[in-house]
Order: sequence, then C-alpha cells, then structure tokens
Amino acid sequence: MRADARKNYTHVLSVARDVIAEHGVNASMRDIARRAGVGLATLLRHFPTREALYEALLCTNLDKLTQKAGELEAAKSSDQALLSWFRNWVAFVQSYKGVVTLMAAAHTNPESPLYASCAAVHSASARLLLRAQAEGTARADMNGDDLFALMAALGWAVDQPSFAPLADHLSHIIAGAIVTSRPGDDQSS
Repeated sequence: MRADARKNYTHVLSVARDVIAEHGVNASMRDIARRAGVGLATLLRHFPTREALYEALLCTNLDKLTQKAGELEAAKSSDQALLSWFRNWVAFVQSYKGVVTLMAAAHTNPESPLYASCAAVHSASARLLLRAQAEGTARADMNGDDLFALMAALGWAVDQPSFAPLADHLSHIIAGAIVTSRPGDDQSS
C-alpha cells in the first residue's frame, strides 16, 4: 500500500473507532466516511462490508485478547486463569458497543471477515476451560461452545445500558457457575 493510501486507511480507522464509540456497531458507514473526510466509495474500497471494517478495528484487540489467554494458561492456576479471562472478555466487549452481536454471528460463518478472530477467541476460551476441567476446577458438563455462548450472553447483557453497571456482578455469577471449588477445598460446588 502506498504511503498516502496507508495514511488515509489509518485515518479512516481512527475516525471509525470514534464514531463507533459514540454510536455503536450500527454506526452509519456514510457518517464514518463523512467524518473522515473521504467519499463513501473510498471507505468501501478499503472496507467493502461493515464486518471488514470491524475486522480491521478489532484485529489487534482480539489478537491481544487471544495472546492474554496464552499468558494465563502458562502463568496462573486454571481457575484463576478462567476468571481473569472473563474479566478481560468483559472489558473488551465494553470497549466496543454492539461487537458481541457481530462476533456471535461471525462465529458460525467462515465467510465472515471476523470468523478467524472469533475462532481464535473461541479456541483460547476452550483451552482455558479444558485446563480447568482437567484440574477439577471447572464444570465437566460443558464444552468450549457452551463457554463461548455464555461469554456472548454476558457480552450482550453488559452491552445493554440497564445491565452495564452490573458487569462485574454478572461476571462473578457466571464465573461461579463454571468454576467449581478447587480439589481438596471444603466448599461445596
């Protein structure tokens, strides 16, 4: 990509991030183009679909989230890693209003530009769950799909203005339903 085209691309992404922060994932592509000072055709040349724009915006953050899962696998006890993952997930979805709806749809659509990123998050979640299950600190009757669905449900809930203030509390409840007592603890699951 030429230097001027790269600068234009970066500028459009910066403006899109601001517009989406204000209006959520349903922000108008026309509004993004107008505020970036480019024509709609220019925006669509860089990002032919809304999902392509979100993939460009989210790729770095989703990669960091997935990388964080790897760090958690290596550095923490399995139950603490899973709990920390939940906290990171909630922080991520709160930073992009409406993103969880796009991710839930892309999760089963290999043609979606978001599919690869969603698959990486799903895989990271499943690994953390499997590790906790192997150590006896997570429910044995669920799988990675169940965990991703619960994370998406939590993301949707905290995306709603009436539930947003409950994000930490809801995360704690859901995590408590997944993470069981540690082997040898006297607590009941």
